Amino acid sequence: MKFSLSLAMSPPSEILPLAKAAEAAGWDAVAVPDSVFFPEQVSADYPYTADGARFWDGEVPFVDPFVSVPAMAAVTERLAFYTNVYKVVLREPLLVAKMLGSLAAMFEGRVAIGLGLSWIPEEFRWLGQEMKTRGKRLDETIDILRATLQPGFAEYHGKQYDFDRLMMSPAPQLPVPIYVGGHSDAAIDRAARAGDGWIGAQVAPPEIDELVGKLRTRLAAHGRADDAFEIKLTPLVLATEEAMASVAAQGVTDVITIPWLYHGAGPHTLEQKVESVHRFAEEVIAPLSD
Repeated sequence: MKFSLSLAMSPPSEILPLAKAAEAAGWDAVAVPDSVFFPEQVSADYPYTADGARFWDGEVPFVDPFVSVPAMAAVTERLAFYTNVYKVVLREPLLVAKMLGSLAAMFEGRVAIGLGLSWIPEEFRWLGQEMKTRGKRLDETIDILRATLQPGFAEYHGKQYDFDRLMMSPAPQLPVPIYVGGHSDAAIDRAARAGDGWIGAQVAPPEIDELVGKLRTRLAAHGRADDAFEIKLTPLVLATEEAMASVAAQGVTDVITIPWLYHGAGPHTLEQKVESVHRFAEEVIAPLSD
């Protein structure tokens, strides 16, 4: 099983030191979130809290992934990076492909992308994107990324996007993994049909069994039962070797976590966060790697 350090809501000044600490401690990857802006008022409920309320405010920092990832990659050598998750339906797919392809070409084999749908109507309206077609546009965006993130010419003729033969250079020589986020049946089916893996949010052990079961059912339905497929999520378990081994036995291939949340209530200093990165690696990652 792999372990990814989540840098959700991390101050800009801490991102590079934490990435370097994660590499030194033996983590596999860093997962970074995406948020374009914080609407003061939203007209929809947040899907991952019981009351539908956001648990952060407008002052919480979200550094753009296409700024933070190349900066972290430049000061590390082995660490991998992916988004958790990138609201790609708020952007034009060819522009995303250009940024992602350039990044993946510079740091070959170290960059992936996790894609998802925004739940905030204001984001779509203020960025000039249609919300009701977001699922269809995500499907076509995945196809476009597959086509353009490789050497040579590509063209695409869909219902949402259409373009003739074009080439984007530089192009990565290795495939860029695409993960699909979301807990809905549609998201799970999309991940099983078109993704290299699935990304979930915070999940308790009983729900892990249910979600993994759904994924395996849909993978089989799409003729992909034997494909390599990653299951990434944040399990709601203790930070122990035994608990994480149990999660792995349930089918999880990558734990995304913030280790300092296990080690006392915040706020935490950078020094405390770095210490937690190393402590988690020593107590959990290293024993499971033996």
